[in-house]
Amino acid sequence: MNFLAHAYLSFGHEGVLVGNMISDFVKGNRQLDYPPAIRAGIRLHREIDSFTDAHPATLAAKQVFRTPYRLYSGAFMDIVYDYFLANDAQEFSPGSLAEFAQHTYKTLDRYFEQLPEHFRPLFHYMKQQNWLYHYSEPSGIYKSFAGLVRRARYLDDSRPAEKLFEDNIKRLEEHYRLFWADLKPFAAEQFKKLTN
Repeated sequence: MNFLAHAYLSFGHEGVLVGNMISDFVKGNRQLDYPPAIRAGIRLHREIDSFTDAHPATLAAKQVFRTPYRLYSGAFMDIVYDYFLANDAQEFSPGSLAEFAQHTYKTLDRYFEQLPEHFRPLFHYMKQQNWLYHYSEPSGIYKSFAGLVRRARYLDDSRPAEKLFEDNIKRLEEHYRLFWADLKPFAAEQFKKLTN
């Protein structure tokens, strides 16, 4: 899953939110440098990622991006999942996504000194460009596709991903629905275990 889902699946817990958002920037035992709530978020992020990668709906959905993007097909699906979550009326009522995004940025700002150095520039752009909100728009995820291609070795064009998304949007949404129905309760269960 991408940033919006990890923020959302922190279930309103500030420390868990911080850990969930920075997990990819905390290597190995460096997680021990953080207080327990942030460590719980780091571990929750990793549980969510493992569950996502192994889920049959994700494995099927990744096939849409497999031919042009091979090993990166999962990263494209992470972004696509955020698009469907952002537009999921069961999760966000009108206006609530914008409020959720601003609350997330304000929380991360309060913990700025604890954010890993490599995460800070990314967070600056996330907040400045309001990524979490703009995942609700195709143009927002297309920017994320382009950013993924810029950071990836051996990739040089995100336009095929845009076309694949547009041509397969209904199929991808069905995979999201199947996946999210399993992921949300799984994440809630892991959250309880890690915060008790």
